[in-house]
Order: sequence, then structure tokens, then C-alpha cells
Amino acid sequence: MILLTGATGYIGSHTWVEMLNAGYDVVGLDNLCNSSDLVLDRIRSITKIPPIFVKSDVCDEQSLRRVFQQYPIDSVVHFAALKAVGESVQKPMKYYKNNVGGIINLLNICSEFSCKNFVFSSSATVYHPENPTPYLEDMPLGPANPYGWTKMMCEQVLRDYELLDSKFKVAYLRYFNPVGAHQSGLIGENPMGVPNNLMPFIAQVAVGRRDYLSIYGGDWLTIDGTGVRDYIHVSDLAKGHVAAINYLLRDKKSLTVNLGTGQGTSVLELLKAFEIATGQVIPYRIIDRRPGDIATSYANVDAAKKMLNWYARLTIQDMCEDVWRWQKNNPNGY
Repeated sequence: MILLTGATGYIGSHTWVEMLNAGYDVVGLDNLCNSSDLVLDRIRSITKIPPIFVKSDVCDEQSLRRVFQQYPIDSVVHFAALKAVGESVQKPMKYYKNNVGGIINLLNICSEFSCKNFVFSSSATVYHPENPTPYLEDMPLGPANPYGWTKMMCEQVLRDYELLDSKFKVAYLRYFNPVGAHQSGLIGENPMGVPNNLMPFIAQVAVGRRDYLSIYGGDWLTIDGTGVRDYIHVSDLAKGHVAAINYLLRDKKSLTVNLGTGQGTSVLELLKAFEIATGQVIPYRIIDRRPGDIATSYANVDAAKKMLNWYARLTIQDMCEDVWRWQKNNPNGY
């Protein structure tokens, strides 16, 4: 059985769907601090399988122990983490305590119950900002913000733990910028408060929840002055996690791979693609750069293709159409 932490969140919920569709038994865990338990009904509607859910926190070791006592967990897919780059600059101790402390608790319990397979939700933010793009997995690390440092520290904790237990294997998945929503329109990104990510902000402007899009910086050294990112459909990303579990269970070896499309898209290019895909006009304003941001980030994805037999299949147009379907069907989120 697979334990999915952060299971009711944006990426977690889509991965839960793909894992159930792939035939895996899954128990989802989340403290619901930035998600809704209404996701559970939506997952049931999509998969026709009642999801098994435990409300718990990875920072609570005793609570985690009870989950492992109740269910025969042999693999973990670990999403649960705070993830807002800007907030991490303002509240770094909160991020270190939650993200690094949480994985230490989880590894202690994995050791206690002989759980040997671990898929870690890492991030492109671990790469040093002076690396040339596209990013390769063996490039120097050196995050530009505390959120990225927590991901890099978690990777190091896992690598050190691997040295203690030769049977413990990890898939380090460094993914880029997830966008889009499930094709059903039933689950999607549902940020609490002001969105930290671009696509939900665009979608909320499109349905009238916000007056305009704020673009952080128009003077980056990019094609049009706005930041360039590797936007990947969340359903493609979710399938990448299924491929990673398959790999660990089959090959019993660790791996580190980027999950992205291998293509960079600027903020203004994504905005224009959304307008074309949806027929909506999105007003925007250029504002000051956001602390911790960089100009350009996109992936080399050859390793994922070779090792996982995985690649992103959905396009920017698919991402825009699917997120618009989700937002129209759920203008106020869940």
C-alpha cells in the first residue's frame, strides 16, 4: 500500500487519481491546512473508488505511527510541504520546521516499519540560479530562496538515510511549474487566499474574482521581459509519480530526474495562450519583482524519458483549456 502525504492538495489529488487508476492501493494523508476534504468526493466521482483518507500531519510523529500501524504501507509518495516562494522569504523558520522537520519524522517512521520505497516531491528551485538552461540533474545546486533550500535539505536528508539502509530507495523528482486541472473539471488548483502561482491567478481574473493579473517584473533578461518557466500539466506530472513508483518497485534503485516539458514559456506567452484558448481577455499590470524569483527556469527531460519511459504529452493549450473548465465549474473553488 502507498502512503500519499499532502494527498488532498493540488498535485497530491491528481496523483491520487492516477495511482488509483493504475491499480495501486493508496491511503491519503493531509492536515487540510491548504486544501479541502471535498476533494475526496471528487476523487470518488472520477475513479469510482472510495478513497481512504486520514487527517493527520507529518510533523506529528505519533499520528504518523498510528497510520503505519493501521495500514500495511510499503511505499511513500511525499508531497506534504509548505510551498510559497514569497512566503518562505518572509517566514523561513516556518518552512524549515515544517518541510525539513516533517520529512525527518516520516523517515523515522519508515525505518520503524521497514518501508523501503520513497518518492520525494522535489523542485527545480534546488538548482543554482546561475546554471544555464535547460537544467540537467547533475548541475550545481544552490537555491535562491528558503523554500528551495528546504527541498535541497530534504534531498540531502534522504541521501544520508540511503547510506544507512542499502534497501531504502528514493525517486527524487525535481519538477517545474505544474498548471492545468483534471480533464473532468472536478479537481484543480484551489489556493487559499491570494494565489502564489500564475495560472490560478489568471483563472481567477477570468471569472471576475480579481480585477487584474499582477506580473512580477517586466525587466528580466528574457524574450519579453517577463519570467520564463517550464509549465507542465498536472496530470502529466501525476503520471510521472506513477512511473516513479513503478520504477522503484521494479528496479529497486534510486534515481533523480526532472519532470517538465523541456520548453520555456514566458508569463506573457502563457497569458496570450490562455486568452486564445478561452476567449477571455485578461487585464494585467507589471509590478516589482518578487523576492526569491529568477529570470528563466526550464528542464532537460532526457533522463526521465530514458529511466521512467515518461514524458509530458499535454500542451500549453491543453493546460489552459483544462484550468478554464475547472475554474468555470468551480468559480469559488471547492
